[in-house]
Amino acid sequence: MEKGGVSVVTKAMSEEDVDNIMRYRNTAVASDGGVREFGAGRPHPRSYGTNARVINEYVRLKKTLTLEDAVRKMTSLPAQIFAFKDRGLVREGFAADLVIFDPEGVRDNANFENPHQYSSGFDYVVVNGKVAVETGKLTPERGGQVILRQ
Repeated sequence: MEKGGVSVVTKAMSEEDVDNIMRYRNTAVASDGGVREFGAGRPHPRSYGTNARVINEYVRLKKTLTLEDAVRKMTSLPAQIFAFKDRGLVREGFAADLVIFDPEGVRDNANFENPHQYSSGFDYVVVNGKVAVETGKLTPERGGQVILRQ
Protein backbone atom coordinates (compact mmCIF):
# COMPACT_ATOMS: atom_id res chain seq x y z
CA MET A 1 0.00 0.00 0.00
CA GLU A 2 2.81 2.43 0.83
CA LYS A 3 4.31 1.92 -2.64
CA GLY A 4 1.00 2.57 -4.43
CA GLY A 5 -0.98 0.28 -6.64
CA VAL A 6 -3.82 -0.23 -4.20
CA SER A 7 -7.28 -0.56 -5.68
CA VAL A 8 -10.62 -0.72 -3.96
CA VAL A 9 -13.95 -2.03 -5.18
CA THR A 10 -17.07 -0.58 -3.61
CA LYS A 11 -20.72 -1.02 -4.41
CA ALA A 12 -22.39 2.35 -3.96
CA MET A 13 -25.55 1.83 -6.02
CA SER A 14 -28.37 -0.66 -5.77
CA GLU A 15 -29.30 -2.79 -8.77
CA GLU A 16 -32.56 -0.81 -8.92
CA ASP A 17 -30.54 2.40 -9.30
CA VAL A 18 -28.42 0.83 -12.05
CA ASP A 19 -31.55 -0.37 -13.87
CA ASN A 20 -33.02 3.15 -13.75
CA ILE A 21 -29.77 4.69 -14.99
CA MET A 22 -29.59 2.13 -17.81
CA ARG A 23 -33.16 2.98 -18.88
CA TYR A 24 -32.41 6.71 -19.16
CA ARG A 25 -32.34 7.59 -22.86
CA ASN A 26 -29.07 9.56 -22.69
CA THR A 27 -27.03 7.05 -20.69
CA ALA A 28 -24.15 5.91 -22.88
CA VAL A 29 -22.45 2.56 -22.33
CA ALA A 30 -18.67 2.77 -22.15
CA SER A 31 -15.89 1.78 -19.79
CA ASP A 32 -13.19 3.64 -17.96
CA GLY A 33 -11.19 0.41 -17.81
CA GLY A 34 -7.78 0.85 -19.36
CA VAL A 35 -5.98 -0.92 -22.16
CA ARG A 36 -4.51 -4.05 -20.65
CA GLU A 37 -1.70 -6.46 -21.25
CA PHE A 38 -3.39 -9.84 -21.02
CA GLY A 39 -2.47 -11.46 -17.70
CA ALA A 40 -0.65 -8.46 -16.23
CA GLY A 41 -1.90 -7.06 -12.94
CA ARG A 42 -5.39 -7.39 -11.53
CA PRO A 43 -7.66 -4.95 -13.39
CA HIS A 44 -11.34 -4.34 -12.79
CA PRO A 45 -13.35 -6.85 -14.89
CA ARG A 46 -14.92 -3.95 -16.83
CA SER A 47 -11.64 -3.69 -18.75
CA TYR A 48 -12.70 -6.88 -20.53
CA GLY A 49 -16.46 -7.16 -20.33
CA THR A 50 -18.50 -3.95 -20.15
CA ASN A 51 -20.50 -4.33 -23.37
CA ALA A 52 -20.95 -8.08 -23.00
CA ARG A 53 -22.29 -7.54 -19.48
CA VAL A 54 -24.85 -5.02 -20.71
CA ILE A 55 -26.02 -7.33 -23.50
CA ASN A 56 -26.22 -10.41 -21.29
CA GLU A 57 -27.44 -8.87 -18.04
CA TYR A 58 -29.58 -5.88 -19.05
CA VAL A 59 -30.85 -7.04 -22.44
CA ARG A 60 -31.09 -10.82 -22.33
CA LEU A 61 -31.69 -11.64 -18.66
CA LYS A 62 -33.36 -8.62 -17.05
CA LYS A 63 -34.88 -7.10 -20.19
CA THR A 64 -34.08 -3.62 -18.85
CA LEU A 65 -33.10 -2.55 -22.39
CA THR A 66 -33.95 -3.67 -25.87
CA LEU A 67 -31.01 -4.92 -27.91
CA GLU A 68 -31.46 -2.00 -30.31
CA ASP A 69 -31.27 0.56 -27.52
CA ALA A 70 -28.24 -1.13 -25.95
CA VAL A 71 -26.43 -1.04 -29.30
CA ARG A 72 -27.33 2.64 -29.71
CA LYS A 73 -25.97 3.37 -26.23
CA MET A 74 -22.68 1.65 -27.21
CA THR A 75 -22.26 3.14 -30.70
CA SER A 76 -24.02 6.22 -32.03
CA LEU A 77 -24.68 7.84 -28.64
CA PRO A 78 -21.02 7.89 -27.49
CA ALA A 79 -19.95 9.00 -30.99
CA GLN A 80 -22.45 11.86 -30.78
CA ILE A 81 -21.36 12.83 -27.25
CA PHE A 82 -17.70 12.98 -28.28
CA ALA A 83 -18.47 14.63 -31.62
CA PHE A 84 -16.92 11.85 -33.71
CA LYS A 85 -18.26 12.73 -37.13
CA ASP A 86 -17.42 9.48 -38.94
CA ARG A 87 -18.27 6.81 -36.36
CA GLY A 88 -21.18 5.28 -34.54
CA LEU A 89 -23.39 4.41 -37.51
CA VAL A 90 -23.24 2.08 -40.48
CA ARG A 91 -23.05 4.64 -43.23
CA GLU A 92 -21.03 5.21 -46.40
CA GLY A 93 -17.85 7.15 -45.62
CA PHE A 94 -17.86 6.17 -41.93
CA ALA A 95 -15.23 3.98 -40.27
CA ALA A 96 -16.02 0.31 -40.80
CA ASP A 97 -16.39 -0.68 -37.14
CA LEU A 98 -18.75 -3.66 -36.98
CA VAL A 99 -19.55 -6.50 -34.59
CA ILE A 100 -21.42 -9.64 -35.57
CA PHE A 101 -22.87 -11.61 -32.66
CA ASP A 102 -25.77 -13.70 -31.43
CA PRO A 103 -27.04 -11.98 -28.27
CA GLU A 104 -28.04 -15.34 -26.78
CA GLY A 105 -24.38 -16.39 -26.72
CA VAL A 106 -22.78 -13.20 -25.40
CA ARG A 107 -21.20 -13.55 -21.95
CA ASP A 108 -18.95 -11.40 -19.79
CA ASN A 109 -16.42 -13.95 -18.52
CA ALA A 110 -14.21 -11.57 -16.48
CA ASN A 111 -14.73 -11.42 -12.73
CA PHE A 112 -12.83 -10.04 -9.74
CA GLU A 113 -11.11 -13.36 -9.01
CA ASN A 114 -10.08 -13.91 -12.64
CA PRO A 115 -10.33 -10.58 -14.48
CA HIS A 116 -8.23 -11.45 -17.56
CA GLN A 117 -11.02 -13.20 -19.46
CA TYR A 118 -12.25 -12.10 -22.85
CA SER A 119 -15.98 -11.97 -23.41
CA SER A 120 -17.52 -14.71 -25.52
CA GLY A 121 -20.21 -14.69 -28.16
CA PHE A 122 -18.73 -12.05 -30.45
CA ASP A 123 -18.17 -13.93 -33.70
CA TYR A 124 -16.64 -11.16 -35.80
CA VAL A 125 -15.23 -7.75 -34.90
CA VAL A 126 -14.15 -5.35 -37.63
CA VAL A 127 -12.17 -2.24 -36.60
CA ASN A 128 -11.54 0.36 -39.29
CA GLY A 129 -12.18 -2.28 -41.91
CA LYS A 130 -9.73 -4.80 -40.43
CA VAL A 131 -11.00 -8.09 -39.00
CA ALA A 132 -9.80 -8.19 -35.37
CA VAL A 133 -11.92 -11.19 -34.31
CA GLU A 134 -12.86 -13.98 -36.72
CA THR A 135 -15.10 -16.90 -35.68
CA GLY A 136 -14.66 -15.80 -32.06
CA LYS A 137 -10.84 -15.80 -32.14
CA LEU A 138 -8.45 -12.85 -32.07
CA THR A 139 -6.54 -12.21 -35.28
CA PRO A 140 -3.22 -10.34 -35.59
CA GLU A 141 -5.02 -7.42 -37.32
CA ARG A 142 -4.98 -4.15 -35.39
CA GLY A 143 -7.13 -1.43 -36.94
CA GLY A 144 -7.63 0.70 -33.84
CA GLN A 145 -6.31 4.21 -33.47
CA VAL A 146 -6.38 7.05 -30.99
CA ILE A 147 -9.26 9.40 -31.76
CA LEU A 148 -9.27 12.96 -30.51
CA ARG A 149 -12.42 15.03 -30.19
CA GLN A 150 -13.03 16.67 -33.57
